[in-house]
Amino acid sequence: MQIQKSTFLQARQHFPALARNMKGNPVIFLDGPAGTQVPAQVIEAISHYYKTSNSNTHGFFRNTRETDQIIHEAREWSAKFFGAEGPETISFGQNMTTLAYFLSAGFGRILKPGDEIIITQLDHEANRGPWLVLKESGITIVEVNITAQGILDMDDFQKKLSERTKLVAVGCASNALGTVNDVKTIREMSKRVGAKLLLDAVHFAPHFPINVMELDCEFLLASAYKFYGPHVGIFYSKPGELDILPVDSLRTQDQIPPCKIETGTLNHAAIAGVTACIKFIMEMAGEDTPQKAMKLLAVHERILLEKLFHGLSEVPSVKIQGPGLDYPRTPTVSFTHDKYRPEVVCEKLGEMGIFAWDGHFFAIRPIEALGLLERGGVTRLGISMYTTEDEIEKTIQAMLQLH
Repeated sequence: MQIQKSTFLQARQHFPALARNMKGNPVIFLDGPAGTQVPAQVIEAISHYYKTSNSNTHGFFRNTRETDQIIHEAREWSAKFFGAEGPETISFGQNMTTLAYFLSAGFGRILKPGDEIIITQLDHEANRGPWLVLKESGITIVEVNITAQGILDMDDFQKKLSERTKLVAVGCASNALGTVNDVKTIREMSKRVGAKLLLDAVHFAPHFPINVMELDCEFLLASAYKFYGPHVGIFYSKPGELDILPVDSLRTQDQIPPCKIETGTLNHAAIAGVTACIKFIMEMAGEDTPQKAMKLLAVHERILLEKLFHGLSEVPSVKIQGPGLDYPRTPTVSFTHDKYRPEVVCEKLGEMGIFAWDGHFFAIRPIEALGLLERGGVTRLGISMYTTEDEIEKTIQAMLQLH
């Protein structure tokens, strides 16, 4: 285990933000589930693009051809990161939410009144809102319930699937509670009724390896800024799926994947940063593939998760929300406090230089379903590559002081 810890210790020196301090003490960033800090290599890649290659695409001079190559390389590296068939399966967008709305509009044109889409109580609103809007077109939206432990009710899932189900939209993991869903079983169930599967991997991708070909999903969405990159939405579509989907686009837009869903001019500089962040993860892990690197990172983060989870469990006023350590979960821990509302806990931690989030994190439905919304939601602490054992210990001690 010691090898795994030291492997990522070197990563800290590459994050300029980690040099920030309050009252002479280094800041502790446990806000990663809302967006991780960015390493110097990614910042330099973005800056280098503006310094050398800034141009629009598909021209006949040096800068434009360099831009085309940068975008193509980002598709290639993203395909490797997600275990996809090739660069033609990877599209970019402003963010995951925008891409999900584009997909929703496309499905709205091919589905008929009475057709059903399954969503869940556990999901981020970005994987609920775009589908709920289709109710206006007569599409039936069916919601799967969660248990008191913040886990999808798989019996309820099975009951709500039917031959009318055309799409299942579900997250790989909950950004509010850290729950990792049984996507393999969901895929098996959805295939039995002939439904397509869309996975929201925004919270899962920063912590675990992904192989979309093994998952056998039709679509997958993620955000690079959650795994040490820039604000870019990344969209995987299984070969052939995007070809038949009538998404919104100008007639001047390439009407074939992966460009078909990419409306307007992309953020080329940020896309250069996507390649840099994937390479950075591999470099810090000392591995030659993104999957191997993420597997190693998952082990590193699990060690810290167990320390944080057990430590918070010893704080009398704290109740951890979501599944225990015996259930698959990300290194994200959310809790309520008997004495203080979440925003007060975060304010007090913030005064001690510990950055944490409060509320529902745009995953308002699970917080609502668990009866926590009126109490201000939860306090959320997230472990990232650059988190250390010492930071976890300091956080636990800080929480004990709030007792």
